Amino acid sequence: MIGFEIHPRQRAVSKELVDKFSRVPVANVSDCMSRMTAGGARLRPMHDGHPLAGPALTVRTRPGDNLLVHKALDLAQPGDVIVVDAGGDLTNAIIGEIMTSYAQSRGIAGIIINGAIRDCGTIRRGAFPVYAAGVTHRGPYKDGPGEINCVVSLDGMTIAPGDLIIGDDDGLLAVPYAQAEAIYQAASAKHELETKMLADIAAGTLDTSWIDARLGALGCSGL
Repeated sequence: MIGFEIHPRQRAVSKELVDKFSRVPVANVSDCMSRMTAGGARLRPMHDGHPLAGPALTVRTRPGDNLLVHKALDLAQPGDVIVVDAGGDLTNAIIGEIMTSYAQSRGIAGIIINGAIRDCGTIRRGAFPVYAAGVTHRGPYKDGPGEINCVVSLDGMTIAPGDLIIGDDDGLLAVPYAQAEAIYQAASAKHELETKMLADIAAGTLDTSWIDARLGALGCSGL
């Protein structure tokens, strides 16, 4: 049935690549993707801030309904990130303590809900990564429809099954499967540069001459 289907996932980023990205801040990766991609400022970490990285298992569901999310929990492989597009609606919670506990027991890396969650106190005190747009005590329905392993879009950020998902306190980012290795190389170099800048700041040797050079190039007077 169209709009009510479970698709097979055709590919996923490797564990080795996930491990490498987990050591790079999301902001560095974002800079190397031209600052053009983001999951939206509403999707915030609801847990204790533990970083997130893993291949996406995507779910599109009717707002307020979590039947396909339950199925996705059973289909997910250890290390997967379940990405749920619930339309951004905050009327009904899509997951809570029971489902996150089950996900954690299965080795799932984290859950993203473009919608609401509940039991936020328990989730906030835990290290299991949960990102969501809001909180409500009102529970979900379990009627469908929905799809698993389809392309979803969160505030303009397109996510295909198997793409890399990373997250930290700054938010979420999807890295396309085919570009992940090249993006990692650029982001790793960016991270090394910023690490050196912090060391230069501590030593009092940071070179800020680029500021006047930039202002001059832009025509600023009074330098």
